[in-house]
Order: sequence, then C-alpha cells, then structure tokens
Amino acid sequence: MDRIYLDHAATTPMHPQVISKMMQVMETQFGNPSSIHFFGRETRQILDETRQILADSIGAKPGEIILTSGGTEADNLALFGYAENNKEKGKHIITTMIEHHAVLHSAHELERRGFEVSYLPVDEKGIVSAEALKDALREDTILVSVMYGNNEVGTLQPVKEIGELLSGHQAVFHTDAVQAYGIEKLDVEELKVDMLSVSAHKINGPKGLGFLYARDGVRLSARSFGGEQERKRRAGTENVPGIAAFGEAARLALQNAEEKRKMYTGFKSAFMEILKKNEILFAVNGLLEKSMPHILNLSFPGTNVEAMLVNLDLAGVAASSGSACTAGSIDPSHVLVAMFGKESERLTNSIRFSFGLNNTMEQIETAAEETARIVRRLTQR
Repeated sequence: MDRIYLDHAATTPMHPQVISKMMQVMETQFGNPSSIHFFGRETRQILDETRQILADSIGAKPGEIILTSGGTEADNLALFGYAENNKEKGKHIITTMIEHHAVLHSAHELERRGFEVSYLPVDEKGIVSAEALKDALREDTILVSVMYGNNEVGTLQPVKEIGELLSGHQAVFHTDAVQAYGIEKLDVEELKVDMLSVSAHKINGPKGLGFLYARDGVRLSARSFGGEQERKRRAGTENVPGIAAFGEAARLALQNAEEKRKMYTGFKSAFMEILKKNEILFAVNGLLEKSMPHILNLSFPGTNVEAMLVNLDLAGVAASSGSACTAGSIDPSHVLVAMFGKESERLTNSIRFSFGLNNTMEQIETAAEETARIVRRLTQR
C-alpha cells in the first residue's frame, strides 16, 4: 500500500539535501565551537554562517538569534526569560486561548509563580481581536504573546496590527511562528515583534533544533547555566551538525516559498472539490482565506474523530485531530473549544490535513476520495 502523509503540521520529513548537509558536517567537522584552535574555528564558522541565514530569513541581525532545542524551548525562553527578568516593571501578561501548549502551559506556570495572565478569546474563525487586546492592555503589562498562525486550524492572527498597537507601550511582543515559518513571509521589523519562535522540524529540518529571535535590548534571564554559549543566554555545547542542517532547511524553504504556497492552496481546493463531488457534508474550521495554505481542518457531521483517524490510517492516509503534542489525549482540542464552545459537535468530528514535501496532486486526490468513502460508510450506519 502506498502511504500518504498529510500530517506535516505535526512534523515534516527531512529534505535529502538537509540530510546530506548534516552527514557531511558529522563526518568532517567535529570540533567544539568554543575551542580557539583550527577545529574549533572551523565549526564556529558553521554556526556564524547558519546564524546569518536564519537572521536573514526574518529580517533580523545575527546577534538577535538564540539557537535552541526547538520551538518549545524558544517559547519557554521568551515567556519565562522575559517575565522573570522584568517583573519589576509589572507582572501582567497577555496571550490567547488558542496558543500552542508550549505557550499556554508556560503561562499557567507563570500564574503559579505570581504573575497575572489574561487569555484573549477568539471568534468562530479562530481570530483574536486586536481591539480586545487593546482593552486588556494595562500599564503593568510587560509581555504579549500571540501566535502568528494557528497550528490546528491554520488561521492567521493580526500580528502586524498588534505590533503597531503595542508601539510606545512597555510590553514586549512575542509571536510563536513555528507553524508559519517557511510558509509565510516574516519580517520582524515590518511586524514590530520583539521575539519570535521557530522550529527546524516543521521545515524539513532535523528535530531538536530551533531558534528564538530576541530584539537587541530585550533582556532575558538564562534558563540553563554552564558555559557562555549564545551570549550567556543558553549554556551548552552547540549541536553543530544539526544547526548546519537547520540552516540548509531554512535556505531551501525560502527558495521556493511562494511556489509552495500556490501548490498547497491548490491542494486545499482539490481536496474540498472531491468531497463536494462525492456529496460529502463538511465544514471548514477556520478560514480558507487569511490562513496558512498548508493546513486544512474539516468537520464531518455524523462522524467520530477516532473512527475517522483509524479508518484513514488503514486506508494509508496519515492525518490528525490537531496538535501532535496532545496525541493520545482524550481531551477535546482547546483551539476548537475556544472557537465553538464546549458543547459543539465539531470537537468530536474534526480532522486536520496538512501538506508538505513530497505530496503530489495525485496523492491529494486519492486521500480525498478515501476520506469521502470513509465518511460515507461511517454516516450510513
């Protein structure tokens, strides 16, 4: 059976060129970047070159890039690092109800440590209101964290509008761009964000790598202690092969971003058109416009998410019910709860399909036909 992977929002396969780059560095360059001899200088150069690639990808400066173990650490460093280092300015934080758990669980922990957190609601399309954020803003607000694009339903948030709104206020602005990086055009100056989180494994890079952009002047308390790596903000000898691979993945992602956007938008349209031709009843969770092109979250009335996922898997189609970080959990999606309420049937009948490397239109059409067949069978019982 030919298997079709439509869960790229959870993780992506490594690009062959990324694997090649990683293997090349593993085989030929092993020095510690902190060493002053040739072997250390050689690997230090790899770090410097990669940092430049990553900085250029978002319109930042190399010194503003903090290499991390992934998006979760980047989010944690942004929230804990800033809140704990700046609590003399205030203890109020604003975020949204639909953030990734790396942000939400960090916010919950900060509440336990004495901070006050306001969680902004979203509408039925999954969009937070900039006006609601303005109303929640206080003199003692020190940090605002609003994701760029939602990992479950794909909805884009008004990040630029929020950045402009916060201009002149003491609060720094963090955005979790893990799902958007490599797909959406991101420019930290244009967006007016102070911190931005990214993960390598969402862009066909290796797992265990990411970065936090922190604008010059943003003071963060360290989360690990030891050496003086990452300008004393993150101790530990750097994973040079992985970092080199991350840089290669970022370079490749930027090369054909617009081409990918058009292709994924075409996949979305084709998938839904086949469902309509098969007279399958469905609803889109989120928006088709103002959303990331690689994520399609659909509600199928009369079905059950567990039965759908099992049947799709048996048919060779890999999809998900939302965030991979809650896989195996019986709790409903917090994103869908925020959008539709706790009583909505969409909580138990929604499936996320997400597109990426190696997907073809033929695969999308096959997956859509299989989905239609499964829905028809489950709703005829």
